[in-house]
Amino acid sequence: MTISMIGIDHGRAPVDIRALFAFTKKNAGEAMEQLKEKAGIYGCVILSTCNRLEIWASHEEEKELSLYQCLCELKGIEDSSYEDYFITRKDREAVSHLFHLAGGLKSQILGEDQILTQIKEALNFAREHFASDSVLEVLFRMAATVGKRIKTEAPLAHGNPSVIHQALSTLKEQGYEARGKTCMVIGNGEMGKVAAQTLRENGGDVTVTVRQYRSGIVEIPAGCKRIHYGERMEYLPQCDLVVSATASPNFTLKAEDFAQLTLERPLILLDLAVPRDIDPALSEIEGITLYDMDSFHSAGASPEQKKSIEKADRIVQEQLEEFYQWLEGRDVIPRIQEIRDDAVEDLNLRIEKILKKTPMEQEDRQKLLEAVDTAAGKVVNKLIFGLRDCLNQETFLECVAGLEKLYEE
Repeated sequence: MTISMIGIDHGRAPVDIRALFAFTKKNAGEAMEQLKEKAGIYGCVILSTCNRLEIWASHEEEKELSLYQCLCELKGIEDSSYEDYFITRKDREAVSHLFHLAGGLKSQILGEDQILTQIKEALNFAREHFASDSVLEVLFRMAATVGKRIKTEAPLAHGNPSVIHQALSTLKEQGYEARGKTCMVIGNGEMGKVAAQTLRENGGDVTVTVRQYRSGIVEIPAGCKRIHYGERMEYLPQCDLVVSATASPNFTLKAEDFAQLTLERPLILLDLAVPRDIDPALSEIEGITLYDMDSFHSAGASPEQKKSIEKADRIVQEQLEEFYQWLEGRDVIPRIQEIRDDAVEDLNLRIEKILKKTPMEQEDRQKLLEAVDTAAGKVVNKLIFGLRDCLNQETFLECVAGLEKLYEE
């Protein structure tokens, strides 16, 4: 059995390339169901966020599998040149990557912890579509454990390291403050709510757009106002700053919508969505400054963060070894059971010769043989699993292989 993944992220491709391969929640579910049906694939998980797309699969070791080809089939893409933007990892390299990712070590904003939630949600969604298997279940659960440990034992960030915080920090370095500004947030999902709350905490006058059919039941962050999504263009000329963070496949702000619009003041647009929410052509309009997901990155790690990264690496290594102990133990258990059965059968053949010469009722002889079976099985288990506990993995597997040879004939 092999664990494989293919991934594209903010470090390998610009936002427009990533957008080609992004999945909505609905599409990800359908895609996992289709992947699971492919011969040789035992389980799969799709992790699709604003900054990355990863497809994970556990599959037959001998199976020739191109996850890039699978992805292109799912997305209806025939251009092979995009493959250069992807990276493929297998087994230990793949597992190590996932553990580092869960700890925030590979995020656009070093130490951000939204990825930990996204990893958990990816596994839950795979479960809902019956796409995961026992190996990916344990792998992703253990990744969540790694993320929690790093967050607790080796914190990489101080305060909130989300993209909106990084964006406001970057704007502040440029002399721009959110305090006193009129702000609109398009989208009331997780990222939209974080953006609205953050702008409010920074002193902004914040209005959130809500789809009309949901406006009566959707909660918005405390202190924020709401308008219907359809009213956004009427409200926009009053704004200093607009954030768009939706899962819409279409632009929420189009260049053509601004043709008859008169802006009362300079306008900053923050596009925190993949695919893009805001038409890139708006950056060409005088008075508008447009930022997207690739505009904000962490600065280099501080000396304190470097120490945390070293500690985080040790945590990853510990969990990596634990995962492979489980995985190799899982594979060897059927072999141990077969050795036990062969050993018990060997003992029975030997003891039956003695019992035949021992005067007793046939019923008593049968009960004695059953008791010997049970006892012999327990003794063999104790011996073999005792070896596992006191030997390193390589030596233990050599012992198992040696025991198997005893009963090959």
